[in-house]
Amino acid sequence: MKGYYFITDSSFSKNGNFSDVCNAVKAEVSFVQFREKKGTTRNLYNDALALREQCKGTTKFIVNDRIDIAMAVDADGVHIGQDDMPLSVARKILGKDKIIGVTVHNMLEAIEATTGGADYLGVAPVFATSTKEDSGNPCGVELISEIKRKLPIPVAAIGGINLDNALDVINAGADMICAISAVVTKDDVFGEIKKFQRLFFSVPKEGQKK
Repeated sequence: MKGYYFITDSSFSKNGNFSDVCNAVKAEVSFVQFREKKGTTRNLYNDALALREQCKGTTKFIVNDRIDIAMAVDADGVHIGQDDMPLSVARKILGKDKIIGVTVHNMLEAIEATTGGADYLGVAPVFATSTKEDSGNPCGVELISEIKRKLPIPVAAIGGINLDNALDVINAGADMICAISAVVTKDDVFGEIKKFQRLFFSVPKEGQKK
């Protein structure tokens, strides 16, 4: 798990989820997460099914919150928050082979999710963000660093990340980063994703000078 982690946002997207995901897959992202809070279950299913078809291949398709939708479209996994289905129950429903990511806001939640069997952590919000109203107070890059020092689990960083601060997040140890408004509000989604992906190659390997 390394690189840019794409999350859909129909309320901010300039070109629509379908176009955005097409560009994300073209940009060779490892993960696409379908996050949609509005709409009927039928519409969410239809949208998820269409997006899942685009991701078949090397891109993992993750559904936010809705385990029923994830199962219905045979998604690669789900991402759940602290107020969603408990991790243990989600794992029991989905089985050991599906990916489960868990949003965490502090070290205690990170430890609980890791010991509970999460496949990766979504550390959020790193900075203040406008794409999620109930995101809570920013945790900063310090939490990412602490998690990477103490826990053997991949970390995806989200919340207020843009090209001006993304390198700080990567240097703190984030395995993946997600920048929603900094990407989906732009005309060239493919090009914006590539800018973030290139940042991972600019980080010196351990033992090298910056």
